Amino acid sequence: MEIKKNLNVPAAFFYGKVLDSIRHDVRTVTGKSLTEKQLNGFSYDKVFSKDQAAKIIIDELVPNSSYQYRTLSVRNEFVCRYDIQAIDDNHCMVTYKESMTSNGTFQKLNDMFTGILLGFFKKRRFKKMLTMIEESY
Repeated sequence: MEIKKNLNVPAAFFYGKVLDSIRHDVRTVTGKSLTEKQLNGFSYDKVFSKDQAAKIIIDELVPNSSYQYRTLSVRNEFVCRYDIQAIDDNHCMVTYKESMTSNGTFQKLNDMFTGILLGFFKKRRFKKMLTMIEESY
């Protein structure tokens, strides 16, 4: 899935919101308050429900430019990437990409089926989140 959207906010503002979200998740799960520099390359284990857990790995964190993380579970590997491009001092273009590699034939079929069903709603929810960030500026 890929979503591109021009936002009426500076690249630094959008990046700051992403950074706040990362720090909140890391602090909630690990109890650690990390600096921006410490987050790049950081990994932690996260429990989603009683039978689902995954390792989150922050692969890339470039100020005002990009953020990429991976979620590794026994079922699949999920990669999310944000690319932030400044258009001018008050506008930026955000490109969000996500991909999933599933483990096993049954899991691949299941993920493909649910991806088709939920993809539309996921895109809509993500665009709404971008609009909410824009409105908070």
